[in-house]
This record gives sequence, structure tokens and C-alpha cells, in this order.
Amino acid sequence: MLISKFKILSKITPYLFLLPAVLVLGITVLFPALQAFILSFTQYNYDITQAPKWIGLENFRRLTRDSVYWKTLYNTFLYLIVVVPVLVTFPLGLAILVNKRIRGIGLFRVAFYTPVVISMVVAGIAWKALYLSEGLLNQFLKEFGFSERISWLTSPQIAIFSVMIVTIWKGLGYYMVIYLAGLQSIPNELYEAAAIDGSDGLRKHWDITIPLMRPYVLLVGIISAIAATKVFEEIHIMTQGGPRNSSKTVVYYLYERAFQDLEINYACTMGLTVFLVILILSIINLKFFQNPTL
Repeated sequence: MLISKFKILSKITPYLFLLPAVLVLGITVLFPALQAFILSFTQYNYDITQAPKWIGLENFRRLTRDSVYWKTLYNTFLYLIVVVPVLVTFPLGLAILVNKRIRGIGLFRVAFYTPVVISMVVAGIAWKALYLSEGLLNQFLKEFGFSERISWLTSPQIAIFSVMIVTIWKGLGYYMVIYLAGLQSIPNELYEAAAIDGSDGLRKHWDITIPLMRPYVLLVGIISAIAATKVFEEIHIMTQGGPRNSSKTVVYYLYERAFQDLEINYACTMGLTVFLVILILSIINLKFFQNPTL
């Protein structure tokens, strides 16, 4: 009898250790997510202190007719298409460059990582000053013969790309460190053996580094895609979604509806679509890296 009780206790012990974390996740993540899902099918009658009214799929029908939502969805996918490939490839190149045992290399690593520790509020304000009509960037271009000032943040065609530059600048060092950890786990013997077979210089990275770094590329791809989908701070600080919604993403539009217009239910509906987009992106990334022929 005592032995059977001990076996049962040994089986449930790991779950008892996990229970506090599960409770915290349930209270802070799972329950709010479930509540937001339910709110997507309801509507407040101009008074959020009263119980919401069940309206079924009306919020989703409204979403299909919302031209601003489709514009923000396009901007979000544009952000993904431009930012994610850059943040997957460029940090890998930086990591290869700083993965050298030479004097002073630590200073270069710190320099590349410094933007990561800078607050996005500070970075956004600084870049906004650089993008001014009389800012440093236009003055720099003027010295090279460009007489016309570029409207970095006020042109509908350029604004979102100007914000993308800040996102890329801020994330390069973070993903570089992830890649650097992977590079330092690759034995030097592999490169020495490759050099004997004639694989040296840039070719050794194609033959050895990139295949062995595949799990890290997957990780960076998923993290950067999720971060690009949820981009908010730089847009809020630099453009507020303008001009004419040209730099507004789904998350920023969700924020406007929820906290400026107090349309909590409609915002929850948009939040559900963002969740589905992130889920689909994660599945595609996993499938692609598990089977590169897909």
C-alpha cells in the first residue's frame, strides 16, 4: 500500500511543481485571452459599465467592411515582408563578423548591441529628430548634392519605411547575440576539416555555418515575425499611424479603437485576427524549416 502511494506521489510531483506557473499563466494570459475571445461576439451599448450584448458575428462582418482595417492589414504584411528578411539575414552576417578572437572585438559587440538596451521611447524621439525637414539626415544628403528635402515621416509613400529602419536598427544587435551564441557552439575542427577539402573563405559559411545555424534562423524568424506583427511603440512615437493611415498597423489601429474610441469589443475582434496571423506565420515557419522542400 505504501509503495503504491509512493509511486502515485512520484508521478504527480512534477505536475505539482508546474502548478504555480500554470496558475500564473492561467490568470494573466489564458483567462484574459478567453475573455477577449468572448467579447469579440458582444457589444457594449455606449456604456462599458453595463453588461455587453451578444451580437454574434456582427463584429466580424463589420471588420470585412472596414477599409481602414484592410489598409492596416496591408501595412502589417508589408512590415513583415520588408523587416523580417533583413532581421534574419543581416544579424547573421554581423555575428559572423564579430565572432573573431581579435583585440577590441568586445567593443564592436557592445556597439552593435547598444540600441537594444536603449528605450524605444528615447530611440523614437531621437530618430524623429533625425527625420525632421532640417534634421541631420536631410542635411547630410544636402552635402551630397540632394537639394530637395525628403519628407521622411510626412510622406504617405515613405513614412512606413522610415519607421521600419528604426525597427531594424533596434533589433539588429538582439538577433546578432542569438546568432553569436549559436556560432560559438560550432567546433573549429569542422572549419579546419572543410579547409582541407577546399571549403574556405565565404564558402565555409555556406557549407558549414548556415546548415548548423538552421535552428537559430528558425528562432529568429519566428521571433522577428511576431515582433513585426505587433509593432507599436515606434509608430506611436514617430507617426501616430499617419499620414492618412499610411504607417498604421493592425495593432496600432486596435489600440485606437480600444483606448481612444472605447470600442473594446471591436478591438478584441481585431486582436483575434492578429492572433490567427501570428499562429499561421509560426506554423509556416515551423513547416518550412522542418521540410525545406515545402
